[in-house]
Amino acid sequence: MALRPAAAATSRRLRELVLLALGVITPIGILAVNASAFVMVHLTAFRIGIAACAVVSGLVLNGLTAWWLLRLVSRQTPPLYREYRIWAIGGSVLIVLLTAAAGGYLTYLGLRDPQRLPDVLSVVVATVMILLPIGITVAARRVAGIGGIIPVEEAPGKERTPRRSGGPSVRTRI
Repeated sequence: MALRPAAAATSRRLRELVLLALGVITPIGILAVNASAFVMVHLTAFRIGIAACAVVSGLVLNGLTAWWLLRLVSRQTPPLYREYRIWAIGGSVLIVLLTAAAGGYLTYLGLRDPQRLPDVLSVVVATVMILLPIGITVAARRVAGIGGIIPVEEAPGKERTPRRSGGPSVRTRI
């Protein structure tokens, strides 16, 4: 049974893409293995850089999460947020700095012996550093009654305005 020209072209194109992918992935894998071996040989020199990257990662991920939480609180409970704004921002900054510093320090400790890698401490710290901001965001979104996992800005003109408490709504006045 002969293939139709469109099916033959699709099959040929698929083979070309598979061969291209194999041709590109193999050299990238070889470079990755050699880079990993280089890092392992010079782990004491890379240890500080990797720990610094862990600190920066913690600052970014936890900082974005804290910023989003502060915005959520300011929208959900404006009077409470206005009253305790300085404390909320100060506490958030302190928590972000402490978690980022702890992540960097524990990463530094976990990379002390190349013979013990992969180290349980490094794996646990990296996992916590990724899951902590995600877990906090998911939990906060559920508590606030917002669907989805990723915080998304509302379309222009469709922003939710905070409701006034205590006063009659527009519908009851009409």
